[in-house]
Amino acid sequence: MSALNLEHISKIYPPQVSLWKKWARAGGSPKRGFQALSDVSLTVEHGEFFGLLGPNGAGKTTMISILAGLAQATSGRASVCGYDVVSDYKQARRSLGVVPQELVYDPFFTVRETLRLQSGYFGLHKNDDWIDEILLNLGLADKADSNMRALSGGMKRRVLVAQALVHRPPVIILDEPTAGVDVDLRRTLWDFISRLNKKGHTILLTTHYLEEAEALCGRIAMLKRGRIVALDTMQALLAQVGGSDLEDAFVRIMHEEAVLEELA
Repeated sequence: MSALNLEHISKIYPPQVSLWKKWARAGGSPKRGFQALSDVSLTVEHGEFFGLLGPNGAGKTTMISILAGLAQATSGRASVCGYDVVSDYKQARRSLGVVPQELVYDPFFTVRETLRLQSGYFGLHKNDDWIDEILLNLGLADKADSNMRALSGGMKRRVLVAQALVHRPPVIILDEPTAGVDVDLRRTLWDFISRLNKKGHTILLTTHYLEEAEALCGRIAMLKRGRIVALDTMQALLAQVGGSDLEDAFVRIMHEEAVLEELA
């Protein structure tokens, strides 16, 4: 039983209704829609620190949304710790913690109240000891009683990480967790997440900071236009393209795919 498993996942977003009307007025017909993922199969084993890389629009967030139950695949099957994300959605979501890209928060609660409320979603009513540990490790202990509105952007992002960890999920997904944040937060976050990984938590990371992925991840998958174009260990990917580092390998693989697309 794998931590994360995707089998032949495809996702097509339908055209917007407003575009349908525009095409109809022009005498055209609605297009098929946007294919965000195309027959993606991927397995992440328990305890892995796995990197998911790709340019904007490659399908990374769509894949995460399907695993988290926020979007439904057009075809294929996905599971978290063996639980199907559709038929066993309660157990699948209980096994998963997701740190989203967007800063989403309730402005009427303090940091501690936010984490207690998040705990309640998972039926955890006496969770303060773990909440205190998370706050300490993420540098939020002195902000526990601060209102969410009063926090800086970097502090709000730390709270998002804390929310994802509050129910102690075995699998943690980090979707661009350090985008636009200061160096201090990046160091604090990676130190804590690395310790969680060493304790057995499975980590799936998406990032545009390729040096982070190179330092942290054991295996890497690269997405482009909804397809996996590379999947291997860090060392094997570098050896495959003769790259000196992950950024070099990423650029070469994306370039090779662009050439193949032109020739197709």
